[in-house]
Amino acid sequence: MTGELTAAAVRAELAKVADAGDAVHLQRFFKTGPGEYGEGDVFLGVRVPKTRAVVKSFAGMPLAEIDLLLDSAVHEHRLAGLVILNAEMARAGRERGANVAAQQRIVELYLAAVRRGRVNNWDLVDASAEFILGPWLLERPRDPLFELADADSLWERRVALLTTFAFIKAGDTTTTLELCERFLADRRDLIQKAVGWMLREIGKRVDPAILTGFLDSHAPAMGRTALSYATEHLTSERRAHYRSLR
Repeated sequence: MTGELTAAAVRAELAKVADAGDAVHLQRFFKTGPGEYGEGDVFLGVRVPKTRAVVKSFAGMPLAEIDLLLDSAVHEHRLAGLVILNAEMARAGRERGANVAAQQRIVELYLAAVRRGRVNNWDLVDASAEFILGPWLLERPRDPLFELADADSLWERRVALLTTFAFIKAGDTTTTLELCERFLADRRDLIQKAVGWMLREIGKRVDPAILTGFLDSHAPAMGRTALSYATEHLTSERRAHYRSLR
């Protein structure tokens, strides 16, 4: 380690632990072929635990350097940048009285990266949205999420919904339910899975009656995948009932 908190140093450390065989596997797993959702993405072959281990040495990295990682064509570079950004957001929140200015700069950088297409696979979204936007918007107006939800981009819409996982964990289901209703007609697989997942978590973590109330109203309009995920923890009889409504 050079001790430098730079994007170049992160890239160098990731290169040391990269595996060409893993790169081939990851490119298949994350659907990087023509017409697939990760088309054209590039992998070094670094598994997530190794990426997380590398970035532990880069606490306090300047936001400009993190942004360079987010603009990389290499998937693991972008993931590393997001993991570092998560840590910086958490650290700013722990400072006495919370460092609101630092949190705001992090949120602005993250939203800019999302909107220019740098948080562009499901693992990148799921590893960042609830940890960066979630705590920021928990006690603030949630307009940014509805702006993302109105985008055509698969990834912006998934960021909007996955951010609300932080709200669910805090017992607040309102925004999740509103977004799930908005996304009922979006049949893209990764939106379907996200909708069903968040609904399932509402039933698991907050109140099963809120989940079944949503299903009573919306099951007929839900896609098969979303409904399957949402009803996973219900009895076989209840699952069959809701499937029969489609």
